[in-house]
Amino acid sequence: MNTIKVSVKDRLATITLSRGKSNALNREFITELDDMLKNIAADDNIGGVILTGALPFFSAGLDLIELYNYNEEETKSFWELFLGCTANMISFKKPMVAAISGHSPAGGCVMALACDYRIMAEGQYIIGLNEVPVGIIVPNSIFQLYAFWIGKAEATRSLLSGRLYNPEEALKVGLVDELVKNESLLTAAERKIKKYMEQESNTWSQSKLNIREELIAAASADQSVALEKMLAQWWSPATRNILKTILANLQRK
Repeated sequence: MNTIKVSVKDRLATITLSRGKSNALNREFITELDDMLKNIAADDNIGGVILTGALPFFSAGLDLIELYNYNEEETKSFWELFLGCTANMISFKKPMVAAISGHSPAGGCVMALACDYRIMAEGQYIIGLNEVPVGIIVPNSIFQLYAFWIGKAEATRSLLSGRLYNPEEALKVGLVDELVKNESLLTAAERKIKKYMEQESNTWSQSKLNIREELIAAASADQSVALEKMLAQWWSPATRNILKTILANLQRK
């Protein structure tokens, strides 16, 4: 695997996002993560997952540099892959805790939202969904995921403005559940997930799936209409110009 690292100890799998400095999401990354989570879901020897990155990033979200150069077929297949992986994460039956090791905007935030509990490192980091200012239409399934944790009113205000929260703000609105110093991040995540893993597994899993029933239905529904709208906007001159400006800024850094 080129984009993630996995270790297993005492029935706990730790998946470390490991694609360059910022863990930007591309086709290979999403494929490897999705395949690994499917394998873990089917492995009775693993009872839970910690998802983490490395300071100063959890994940910077989509790899816009790579995605910008995809053709229409590649772009459509990528978004199908991303939405499919998100649906699988939302319906993942085992405990999954996000140890957010830094910046986590956009797609990075989506991965964290799919987990059962989020612990974020203290510091000058940002987290949230900022797709709208980038020119990307957010599908209902992702909005429902956001609203699941922070409520529809806060999710609506934040999504339409593209607001990014610092760790303290994220804790206040319920976007993350706990803040710790970076050196304590994995210890805190292990402590939390082991409490989940101590529960009777089938009872815990079915309760999770019951709680998420509407969310799972939204994420697993036919996304073709939403995807068609997303793709139309993705290829519009307005969004292409926004992306071009963003890429120019990224490449100067």
